[in-house]
Amino acid sequence: MIELHTWNTPNGRKISIALEEMGLPYAVHTVNISRDEQFKPDFLRISPNNRIPAIIDPDGPGGSPISVFESGAILLYLARKTGQFWPADLRHQVPVLEWLMWQMGGFGPMPGQVHHFLQVADEQDRKYGLARYTKETTRLYGVANRRLASAEFFAGPISIADFAIIGWAWRHERHQIDLADFPHVARWYATMMARPGVTRGLEVALS
Repeated sequence: MIELHTWNTPNGRKISIALEEMGLPYAVHTVNISRDEQFKPDFLRISPNNRIPAIIDPDGPGGSPISVFESGAILLYLARKTGQFWPADLRHQVPVLEWLMWQMGGFGPMPGQVHHFLQVADEQDRKYGLARYTKETTRLYGVANRRLASAEFFAGPISIADFAIIGWAWRHERHQIDLADFPHVARWYATMMARPGVTRGLEVALS
């Protein structure tokens, strides 16, 4: 049984969704980031960057345990381990990697900054950062909308890229995005949210 060390955040939800979709047994080990539990030595041994999520797979390569940190690396590991949501052909792997990296590099860090600046009390401190990151988050939703105008899922067939992206799109209301402004994203979002595995992955207690 895979150990999922995480908390109730978009990055944590990516992995609970993937585990549910892949039908892998797992046990949640909560890491309360509001209490700085991510800095405890036991967690740092499997996640040296002191960020959730991280996993321990007792049945790793060669049958030996392995730990994996960083949500994108975890998704790639699980996909390659199971052969699910990951194409066998290199040409078809490329768009999965492109959209996974797009999420890791932008569609996560940018709305995450919106979440941060929305909580800044002082208006002068909040104003510039909120405007900057809201603009970039909106741009990224536009990129996604254009892509989904010609594809059912981000890489064509459903893949781990979609699990990465839904983890953050799930918080669209928190970063003040109206999906009505992005109809192709809205269609994709409804399709993803209707999947039983996604539903279970969002409902499992991570905190």
